[in-house]
Amino acid sequence: MKTVLITGANRSIGLETVKQLSEKGLFVYLGARDLQKGEAVAAELSQNGYKNIKAIQIDVTNEESVTAARNIIEKEQGKLDILINNAGVLGDVPQDSSTTSVEDIQKTFDTNFFGVIRVTQAFLELLKKSDSPRISNITSGLGSLALHSDPTWKYYAVKAVSYVSSKTALNAFTVTLAYELKDLPFKVNAIDPGYTATDFNHHSGPGSVESAASFIIKHTVTDAEAPTGKFFSNDIEDESEESPW
Repeated sequence: MKTVLITGANRSIGLETVKQLSEKGLFVYLGARDLQKGEAVAAELSQNGYKNIKAIQIDVTNEESVTAARNIIEKEQGKLDILINNAGVLGDVPQDSSTTSVEDIQKTFDTNFFGVIRVTQAFLELLKKSDSPRISNITSGLGSLALHSDPTWKYYAVKAVSYVSSKTALNAFTVTLAYELKDLPFKVNAIDPGYTATDFNHHSGPGSVESAASFIIKHTVTDAEAPTGKFFSNDIEDESEESPW
């Protein structure tokens, strides 16, 4: 049975991804900053018939928390097959480039960028013990510099400096990590689930969490011939589903 860790998984897209992976027969660690909240969600899922789900405390901004989670999974599983770096924050709004403080930008980067690096580096050795390790970094179309330079893009006017730049940085980390691991059986990709109606955006997005989670899984639970170092987006109306960087 393949083992998955999903950060920020006690609600919204992360939670739906937990559900769908459980239905596919994977063992899922439901990562949550607040263990009590995570355990309450896991218990409710169990009551609703979902199996092989365990809540685990992980605060991606805290080194001790990440190390503790790694030690638990190593003791219980001996390896990790899939890491989905889903935890993310929007940051305070508005986010004008000329007025947003360095401290506010750093706070967003702590979760969206440095948090992903912290978790990935901590779990890399466990992932290397898998026959088919996968790392999916959940990003946003707003991280695309190419789209942000296109005045015809429908989200062209959304220039939130903290969030946008943190996701662009995350995309860059994905590219460099994929290259470093290219001679191993890893698949490392940036995945944009699309503009989805969640608590994150006051349910303003047109997409559903079901579609978003399905898209993440489609580009995560892949075979040996699948690409690595790509940027897939649920908002791209193209057969390849690839977004420009």
